[in-house]
Amino acid sequence: MKLYDMELSGNCYKVRLFCSLLGVNCESIPVDLMQGEHREAAFLALNPRGQVPVLDDAGILVWDSMAILVYLARKHGGDRWLPLDAAAMASVMQWLAVSENEILYGLARARAITRFNRPWELAPCQALGRAGLAVMERHLGHQPWLATDRPTIADIACYPYVALAPEGGVALDEVPEVRQWIARICALPGYIGMPGL
Repeated sequence: MKLYDMELSGNCYKVRLFCSLLGVNCESIPVDLMQGEHREAAFLALNPRGQVPVLDDAGILVWDSMAILVYLARKHGGDRWLPLDAAAMASVMQWLAVSENEILYGLARARAITRFNRPWELAPCQALGRAGLAVMERHLGHQPWLATDRPTIADIACYPYVALAPEGGVALDEVPEVRQWIARICALPGYIGMPGL
């Protein structure tokens, strides 16, 4: 498998982390976003949205980090990382929605503003990110993982930009349950980090 990748992207890191947790080998192919490589015809043939990550599994192309997590979970993880039970699967999907809303438009964008000078307004992004953290904090006070009694792709999807929140000016001091959840993820067999973590 090949992963079209950017080292500092939290979305790419989700895939690298999950592959490592699964024990699946995946070759990283760097994409230079600063030089516009993601807008060139060769890359747009892989992903018409012009975004990383993209997974190439022997010619099967999967783009979008959430889609890649689902693909890898189903192909290599049985029902451990993406349960087949209706209620458990719905719970995973709820937290994937959080990863694509409060976390993406809140914490990830706040980091993109402070780290990469992206043109959004910082304060609203930070406020949305804090709201998402508050939801996680309440939830994690009752159970150790987001969706079920064990880690799932919901945890992997939410983890990077939550752990990187301080880079966007959102401190984690007031969310001790979230910090303990981060520590549990870091303790998983096969865990790997990324710059900033």
